[in-house]
Amino acid sequence: MSNQMNILLIYPRFPDTFWSFSYALRFIGKKAAFPPLGLLTVAALLPPTWSLRLVDVNVDKLTDKDLAWADMAFIGGMAVQRTSAKQIIARCHASSLRVVAGGPLFTAEPDEFMEVDHLVLDEAEMTLPAFLSDLQNGQLKKIYRASGFCDLCRTPTPLWDLVKMKRYASMNVQFSRGCPFNCEFCNVTALFGHRPRIKTPQQVILELDRIYASGWRGSIFFVDDNFIGNTGYLKKNLLPALIEWRQQKQGCVFFTEASINLADDPELLVMMVTAGFDSVFIGIESPEETSLTECHKTQNKNRNLLESVLTIHRSGLQVMGGFIVGFDNDGPSIFQRQIDFIQQSGIVTAMVGMLQAPPGTRLFDRLQGESRVVDTFSGDNVDGTTNIIPRMGMDRLVDGYRSIMKHIYAPKYYYRRVRTLLKELKAPEVNQPMNIQRFLSFFRCAFRLGVLGKERFHYWTLMVWTLICRPRLISVAITLSIYGYHYRKICELYIL
Repeated sequence: MSNQMNILLIYPRFPDTFWSFSYALRFIGKKAAFPPLGLLTVAALLPPTWSLRLVDVNVDKLTDKDLAWADMAFIGGMAVQRTSAKQIIARCHASSLRVVAGGPLFTAEPDEFMEVDHLVLDEAEMTLPAFLSDLQNGQLKKIYRASGFCDLCRTPTPLWDLVKMKRYASMNVQFSRGCPFNCEFCNVTALFGHRPRIKTPQQVILELDRIYASGWRGSIFFVDDNFIGNTGYLKKNLLPALIEWRQQKQGCVFFTEASINLADDPELLVMMVTAGFDSVFIGIESPEETSLTECHKTQNKNRNLLESVLTIHRSGLQVMGGFIVGFDNDGPSIFQRQIDFIQQSGIVTAMVGMLQAPPGTRLFDRLQGESRVVDTFSGDNVDGTTNIIPRMGMDRLVDGYRSIMKHIYAPKYYYRRVRTLLKELKAPEVNQPMNIQRFLSFFRCAFRLGVLGKERFHYWTLMVWTLICRPRLISVAITLSIYGYHYRKICELYIL
């Protein structure tokens, strides 16, 4: 292995999806929601003498000059990026460029990517050193796999200088991997295990310092699949460190993913809000107890889910919710029950998807055994498709799903839900500082939604009500109005 190699790290394109925020990003002059944290971490694991170049095709074009410069291409991504990944791999091979691939997409479905020269799968901290050693010795293998999980205390700080931060709406960091729960449809535990593994507060603060030193003053996403997987460590170690960091640094706002039992811990809620968190994504899945039992979503059972959401809202954290229809125990009434729950809860960002079976999950294995897995897992929760045969029948599921999306993202009901949220949401303790793009977004929003949009009556009604009743939340009202525009465009694109 040469001491000097040119490595091209390539991040595939996201299609227009619920979470791409592609239509919303135009209001704030950004190209993509998040930078490729996984590839930035992989970059930090490579030899320091190598020359590295990152091309995120969500914000930049992959040029022939990039391919000609490189000695090897590293590609990472998720299932939803499959189409773009295939195209990039083909283009690299057309340029006689060796391809190394890893990440969730390739780890879950390695047999679908036999055209890749080297598959470095599972966690890169475990498999990349073996690949680099074999490269040094000229004895490279096709596939590299790990038998266990890595110690995150040894994970390096991502190489943030490889990205142009101004092109992204948010930065991202990772505190933990793994989840203590065992939901049947979720592939998190298959990829990262049941025992949450954690970084030290010092590691997290160093990553935040690097981001802050670059001039970033916007939102930062803690990408953990369940941020509260180890509440004891969180309250004793990380959150106090974040609170102290917050007292010295101004401007950055955090958001993350967690389980609904967050509502059971008042101390944890207060500490998260004090640390600067303003929203959290929670998998609600279903108001139907038998469906929660079916998918082993035990943490959501035997509780009043509406009360739990209200508790979190009143603490100052906005709940973004995930919902699923198409469980075996779902009956014809489930679609209206989901609509009623979403509207009553004030969960504005409601990601409703038809049940899918990701490879590597217990759901996939069960349904494959019943000959009910019939298509490739798309990785997109809200594209109006599923890769399984639902027990209720495909036509009924598709019709019911469309009825939910048509209702909850119609301007009348969407803006009503925003008001339900704003009535209960405690005003945030930390706000993002004003910059030129955020300032201009107010005028873009007023013109696009308040003048041109079919929702203009609902938009102005919300703005006036918010200014009178909850003036400190006007920024939240504007942001959610922009999100609503994006969600409706995605519904029109895929579903309605």
